Amino acid sequence: MSTGFTHDHTQAAEALRDFYLRSHRALDKLMSAEGSSLARTKILGHIERNSPVRSTDLAAAFGFAPRTITEAVDALERDGLVVRSSDSGDRRVKHIALTALGKEVLRSTEPLRNSFIEGLFSAITTEETQVLAQVLGKLNGRLAELEQVYSESAPTAASELTGKRGRKKASTG
Repeated sequence: MSTGFTHDHTQAAEALRDFYLRSHRALDKLMSAEGSSLARTKILGHIERNSPVRSTDLAAAFGFAPRTITEAVDALERDGLVVRSSDSGDRRVKHIALTALGKEVLRSTEPLRNSFIEGLFSAITTEETQVLAQVLGKLNGRLAELEQVYSESAPTAASELTGKRGRKKASTG
């Protein structure tokens, strides 16, 4: 509910979350029926766009723990979709790149993803799609600002955003 003084964004945030989760779940089911998975395709796509990458790059991009990424890359390597190679300047660093089979798997899922997106967005008009893109662009811009604030000073980030100051508890000694 919105008043003259405040805005309640809970309903919009929940709708956005629900859309994200449902669309991912639906696309993953569709891809699973074709022998792939959304998670695998997302990682392969990121590697293709940013190749070569390191495991730490993938962990940062997807917000996963390094061990989770290592296990995922191990599985992709075992399936012949990626290859790891040593960095010439630092042997401890391993670069990850797609193999020819990895590129083929990624290409084979493209029509499925495109068909899903077309079917999904057929529910709204071209104008609504443009407005949605603008709104999401603004929200993504704001997220980038918030990420910057949070990374600079996590403990005080919330108070900077709301204009409130945190108080320290009196120490007992």
